This record gives sequence, C-alpha cells and structure tokens, in this order.
Amino acid sequence: MKKCIWRSITAATLIASVAAVAAFVRPAAAQDYPERDIQYIVQSGVGGGSDILARTLAKVLREENLTSARVLVENRPGGAGAIAYNYIAQQSGNPYILGGVGVSFFTTPLLGNSAINYKSFTPLAGIARSPYILAVRTGSPIDSIDYIKAHAGLRVGTAAAVSDPTLLANMLSQQTGAELRVVPFDGEGEVLTAMLGGHIDLVFGNPNEIIEQVKARALTPIAVTSKERIPALQDVPTFQELGVEIVHSQLRGVIMPPDQDPEVIRYWEDVLRRVAESDAWRTQYVDRFSEVPDFVGSEAFAAEMEKTNTLYDRMMRELKIIQ
Repeated sequence: MKKCIWRSITAATLIASVAAVAAFVRPAAAQDYPERDIQYIVQSGVGGGSDILARTLAKVLREENLTSARVLVENRPGGAGAIAYNYIAQQSGNPYILGGVGVSFFTTPLLGNSAINYKSFTPLAGIARSPYILAVRTGSPIDSIDYIKAHAGLRVGTAAAVSDPTLLANMLSQQTGAELRVVPFDGEGEVLTAMLGGHIDLVFGNPNEIIEQVKARALTPIAVTSKERIPALQDVPTFQELGVEIVHSQLRGVIMPPDQDPEVIRYWEDVLRRVAESDAWRTQYVDRFSEVPDFVGSEAFAAEMEKTNTLYDRMMRELKIIQ
C-alpha cells in the first residue's frame, strides 16, 4: 500500500515538474526568437506598392535595430496573389515567414480562384492605409473626368484581373458613364512600366507608386480617392470634389502563416508598433508617400480584415463581378 502511495506521489511530482519546466522553457524560447533571418513574401512584382512597403519596413527594422534578425524580401508574383499567399498558408506554425495584405488577399478567394482566404493566416498588425491617385502620362490629352467621359475605350492598367484599380475603374464607369477598358498585368511595377511606355491611358496607383513619378513630371494626377486632399498633392482634387462619389483606400498590414505561438504574435505586434511610432517610418514611408498612418494590433487587425473582406464582397457583387 505504501508503495502505491509513493508511486502516486512520484507521478504527481513528475507531472508538476514537467509542467513547470514547460512553463519555463516557452518564455526562454520566446526570448531567443528570432534565431535566424525572416523571409518576407511579396505577392506582386518589384516596384509595386506592396513591394515598396515590404522593403521600406525591412530597412527601418534594420536601421532602428528593432529586431535581431534580417528581414529578407522575396517577390513571388503570379496567380493574382495566389502563388505567394498559398505558399505562406502552407507554412503552418513557421515563425520565420511574413507577408503583406494586398488587394488580391481578399479578391482572389472571393473570385473562387484560391482555396484559402483571409482566415487562413495569422494577423500581426495593420500599419497604414493607402488612398489611390488617378493619373495619366504627362503630355497626354487626358486632363479631366469630363475628357474621360467623352472618350470611350480608354485603357486602365491593373495588377490583376480583379484588383482595387479594376473596382475603381468600374465605379468610375458606373458613376460617370465613361466606357473604360481594363488591361490586367502581373504586378503594379508592370502597370507603371506600361503607363510610362504609352501602352495604357490611365492608372489608379497608391501614393507610394505614383508620387515619385509625379515629382519627376512623368505622370500627372487628376484626382485622389481619399476623403481629403493628400498633403503631397494639395492642388489635386478628391473625386468627391469633382462630383464623383468614390472614397476608397487600401488596407496595409502584416500577416504570418497560421497556428503561431502567442509569444511570436506579441513579439511582432510590439515590433510593428515601434515601427509605426518611429520617426524613420514616418519620414521614409508615411510622409514620403502620403500614406495614412493607421496602426492597429493583432486582434483589431483581424477585425479590420473581416470588415475589408465584407467590403470587397459587397463591391464585387454590386459590380456583378461575382454573383
């Protein structure tokens, strides 16, 4: 009998000891994280808005010593974002993979072209919002919404078959009666190249894609999709000022593969908060590209993702892109 009692006490002690060790090891492991380089997967080509955000983020992280690891940016364009996002989703539990939320993050699954959706990822934080600028090549005869309404068949470049520029082009057509032709490319960089080369007539681009070209006088802006004029383009009216009810911005945020350790989520949430609050981020990204600063933590970002998915679903149904 005594032997049985001793064994029970020993087993209980052993279980308690293992639990204590486990509780100790997990924070220790978190303290050691990250132990190697981080891979940041961009769903579009070099030079687009998502690429610029990723590379600026990696630069600020390095310059401000906000993480001990290097963040290495890798572009995996194709499939309207499906190639990159499928890769990220398949890395379940891998804390060394980051990705960014682009438009295709929502629209490609809604089109039925991907088995995964926004629920397939771990939201870390939202860090900014990007309005859109409608621009033309400098020297183009297109100089107003009235001109666009009067000339059928003008070509609008877009980074995928369905993207924000696609939706905005459809909204512009519906509200003004303009007959626009959407021309899809494989990434924002290709759209910009086609625009500068005279192969398309109009482009809807984020400030981080357009501003530098406007400063270089290669592109001329016509209108912006923000509620108010953006600081870098104070002489460019909003669509609402021109009598067109278009107000829209792109959500910018960072995700990870599913099934992440809560310690890892808290780590990146804190790091990204410090990025958003840094002078370097404001100077190199927010002010430089006239982005709208908008930091939200992991839980709030998850809610924003759901809200944004609902918005795209509604917009695409209203435009009869999906049924």
